[in-house]
Amino acid sequence: MNSNDVLRFLLANPAFFEEHPALVTQLRLPHPHSGKAISLTERQLIGLRQRIAQLEDKFGALLECGEENDAIGDKMHRLTVGLIEATDFPSARQALYTHLLEDFVVPHVAFRVWCSAHSHPGPEFMLVGEDVRQFTADLPEPYCGTPPLAEITQWFGPEGQQVRSQALVPLHHAGEILGLLAMGSEDPERFYSGMGTLYLVRLGELISASLHRHLG
Repeated sequence: MNSNDVLRFLLANPAFFEEHPALVTQLRLPHPHSGKAISLTERQLIGLRQRIAQLEDKFGALLECGEENDAIGDKMHRLTVGLIEATDFPSARQALYTHLLEDFVVPHVAFRVWCSAHSHPGPEFMLVGEDVRQFTADLPEPYCGTPPLAEITQWFGPEGQQVRSQALVPLHHAGEILGLLAMGSEDPERFYSGMGTLYLVRLGELISASLHRHLG
């Protein structure tokens, strides 16, 4: 009889240790850390404690993730209210910058609009290069990662040279590109490739609706 035979026997006879309870205390196994011989029951307790610790870690991570999502949801709500209360483009622009810079704590924020019925004074309506327009048109979803185009980085002014990661959100309405929202950070991990973009998509839809409302 080899170990596989023993394994098959125990699997086929799950009540074996119930019929021979004394055997449970007589069996000795090495401690998973110290190597000291311990009983089967003690080894099972150690395994159970380890499993409980793993589950507690997972639960803590889920709880932390839920709290972060709740916080982001609250910020999105405040931004939504601010944009709804805006009566014109200047007030909507101010609400957008205030909430992203102060509430979301994004170090650098800029956006450009190149397809609207109306325009206003300010950098948001400056001419945009064809590379940026094409890049925006080709985005299937918000871009997160290292700065892809020097022109977009220049939107942040002189401090833009220190930006190491960007989130770029296309702004569109009814299938038509309106412009592009750019957010930047000196932290290369603030906006990284592969990060979730659900809230960025919602942010883009929210801003796009506000821009269409005020600019047509």
